[in-house]
Amino acid sequence: MTSGSPAGTPAAARPPLVAWLYVPGDRPDRFAKALASGADAVILDLEDAVLAPAKDTARHNVVEFLAGLDPAGAPGRPRVHVRINPPRGEHGARDLDALAALGAAAPDAVRVPKVETPDDADLVAARLGAATEVHCLLESALGVENAAAVAAHPAVRALALGEADLAAQLRLRGDAAYTWLRARVVLACAAAGLPAPAMAAYVDVADTEGLHASCLAGRDLGMFGRTAIHPRQVEVIRRAFTPDAREVARAREIAAAAEQGAADGAGAIALPDGRFIDAPIVESALRTIALADHLGAPRPH
Repeated sequence: MTSGSPAGTPAAARPPLVAWLYVPGDRPDRFAKALASGADAVILDLEDAVLAPAKDTARHNVVEFLAGLDPAGAPGRPRVHVRINPPRGEHGARDLDALAALGAAAPDAVRVPKVETPDDADLVAARLGAATEVHCLLESALGVENAAAVAAHPAVRALALGEADLAAQLRLRGDAAYTWLRARVVLACAAAGLPAPAMAAYVDVADTEGLHASCLAGRDLGMFGRTAIHPRQVEVIRRAFTPDAREVARAREIAAAAEQGAADGAGAIALPDGRFIDAPIVESALRTIALADHLGAPRPH
């Protein structure tokens, strides 16, 4: 299989999603509150957050909510994703049937847990069609081993790690233990032309300082954005992934120098302090400026 850009607007051209907020499917009283939380996307969860006896009720709640939701792109409406149960299981099959029956009211994306091979993406895409984005969660050693193949599947629009499951299987301890796993998924996404992977949820909702530090570490590895399990985490995540005034000032300096160099026909471009810049540095600076403009980052004085 070959990688391809999503149908319609290429992923790279879309406004980036920074904070996703999980909401249990059996708590419909929280759905509207989640939409107003400031998250870029709300994930209605049918999997881990819902106990087995409540699965059918949660599915009904989610389908009913989606059927009455404003269309995608409506002003102020965040994107709405649904995390289904593993698609090869009984509850996952029922989830797919229910979402397929929604037609135009289907969610903006379906997050698929326990993905281990491209065949899992095939199963979901065949049931839901090309219009629904497939986001794959890699939660096992085999899933991470096959990250590049899963990312290259034409229906897949994003990858993410399921770090709790990986920690249990691999006996990982401490945030630093995830570094090589995260880097591997970053590479798989980049090679397939997918957006940078978002980070998994930080489970200690009271530890906002730890969340912020963990986000910065993930950002340094090339990840972008994060899922949240409580509304109080949303602002912390957005702040961590927003370029600060110093980053924006440097990016604008690089962009201005590149523009002047192009006007002068200069082959090599030097900044006032003597540092030389090349095309990849200029491209990175332009991305920083675009991200800062989108997120409303503070302008340097």
